[in-house]
Amino acid sequence: MAEEKSTILTESGLKKLEEQLDYLISVRRNEVSEQIAVARGFGDLSENAEYDEAKKEQAKVEAEITRIQATIRTATVVADDEITTEKVSIGTIVKVKDLDEGESYEYAIVGANESDPFNNRISIDSPVGAGLQGAKKGQTVSISVPAGTLRYKIQSIRKI
Repeated sequence: MAEEKSTILTESGLKKLEEQLDYLISVRRNEVSEQIAVARGFGDLSENAEYDEAKKEQAKVEAEITRIQATIRTATVVADDEITTEKVSIGTIVKVKDLDEGESYEYAIVGANESDPFNNRISIDSPVGAGLQGAKKGQTVSISVPAGTLRYKIQSIRKI
């Protein structure tokens, strides 16, 4: 079996995964079982599209349960009391000023599993997250991204 890679999570990220797992096991799994039971009642299983769809959904739910369990099992959790606002790290929100555009942005720095770029939650492993990591308030950083180079000045750092 291949060695499982550790995932870095904040305490809130771990809690969210545990809630998602609980929902899948206690609610969604039962809903799919009921769909299968209803579909069985439609007759011949070899030509029963509802049954086939319910079985596919069951496979997806079980795969997601397995994935989340593996993520939780191998997670390295960054405790809230380990997070410092002295420098940018996982579990912090950093406000930066783009020195080329003059705009300010805020990014929550999280583990890859918690990232949501559309809501400014960026992975510590992303180019911007990695480029900001370790920077202190007042420091200017240059970050290479596919579109060129970003120049950010760190304006503030706080805990998520």
